[in-house]
Amino acid sequence: MSIIDPHKKRLTRISCAEHIVPYLRQEVEVMGFQIQEEDKVSVAVGADLVEALKFTLHLRTAQQVYWLLDRTRCTSLKMLEQWARSYPWEELIENDAYLSISSSVSHPSVTNTMYPNLLLKDAIVDRIKQHTGERPDSGPDRSGVVIHLVWKGDRAWIYLNVNGTRLSDRGYRKLPHHAPMSETLAAAVLMGMGYDGTQALLNPMCGSGTLAIEAALMMAGRAPGLMRSEASALYTMLDVDDEYMAMRREARKSVPPIAEPMPIIASDHDPLAIDAAMRNAKTAGVDHLILFEISDFRDSTVPELGPDERGHVIFNPEYGIRLGETDELRQVYRDIGFFFKDRCAGYTGHVFTGSRSLSTQVRLRAAGRLPFNNGNIPCRLLSYELYRPGEDPQAQDEDSPNPPE
Repeated sequence: MSIIDPHKKRLTRISCAEHIVPYLRQEVEVMGFQIQEEDKVSVAVGADLVEALKFTLHLRTAQQVYWLLDRTRCTSLKMLEQWARSYPWEELIENDAYLSISSSVSHPSVTNTMYPNLLLKDAIVDRIKQHTGERPDSGPDRSGVVIHLVWKGDRAWIYLNVNGTRLSDRGYRKLPHHAPMSETLAAAVLMGMGYDGTQALLNPMCGSGTLAIEAALMMAGRAPGLMRSEASALYTMLDVDDEYMAMRREARKSVPPIAEPMPIIASDHDPLAIDAAMRNAKTAGVDHLILFEISDFRDSTVPELGPDERGHVIFNPEYGIRLGETDELRQVYRDIGFFFKDRCAGYTGHVFTGSRSLSTQVRLRAAGRLPFNNGNIPCRLLSYELYRPGEDPQAQDEDSPNPPE
């Protein structure tokens, strides 16, 4: 019998990218959990293993879900090794399992962060071999049992990585096309915009379609984790596989039909991008909710909104990272501003960009600025209220750049 009771609540840490915690917190609280701890890249709650697996199905902005196995005082690598060798891993991990280790280590004795991973892996497999006569396979693949070490100062924690592969790997993006936005970042950007699936969404320059697909998943109320192949293999060893599969079946059945969906229009001037986006949307099962167009953004379809309807227009243009691109992109950003002002009355316009200088070329006053990171690039989501005639209390002027921050 396992030393771990999967139905006992344990500290469960849910990680995300920097600046995404507010959206992750919102999702977790909507699921009925109270936040116990929070830092720049994670929140923590009390949850049993079945509830932790539910996070992997339903959270849109999370990257990893870690379920606490044990914690201890640890001041040296020797103490870490002794602790790992004393833990009864043979009662938790089967000897024919595949094991991988990840870690987050901040300790003065550690100069190579891979060394604690190797030490922990050796301690676990040696302990299992000592008690069972067989040594589990191990390596970098996250499809088996994934153990995560956190070591900060004189404290160490060992977690089960519940999701295995990253939650951003939804499973639908088979054709990424250039440098796409990650699925979890796209979901957070949509939440930051105020999109909830009940408004129209236009996504010119859509690339491989991640923003439009994530919006369609929100509109459909579809759990993003349903497209992922597996969680960590340890849930099977802890005898909650039946509950997990029942949870997946329930998530599939609970998707309500959409009577009158609001339009989602994704366009790009590149036929290869639209082909990739359409294929990805079909894999995600939401291609029927998105209208795809091959067109320059200046010619994109903009449905007229009813008097009580609102919509969003989201651009994710290039940032001019490579030398020599900036001059050409200045005109693109200016034209985005003209497009907003001339064609998008009643909508809220958004520009997601990693270039502060280029963003001023939109020449509209931003009503909101939210920070994000796209990989290692600091970015901002700029939002513009595009009023109908007679609505705007302060007329927007395309000749007035955004005020300095």
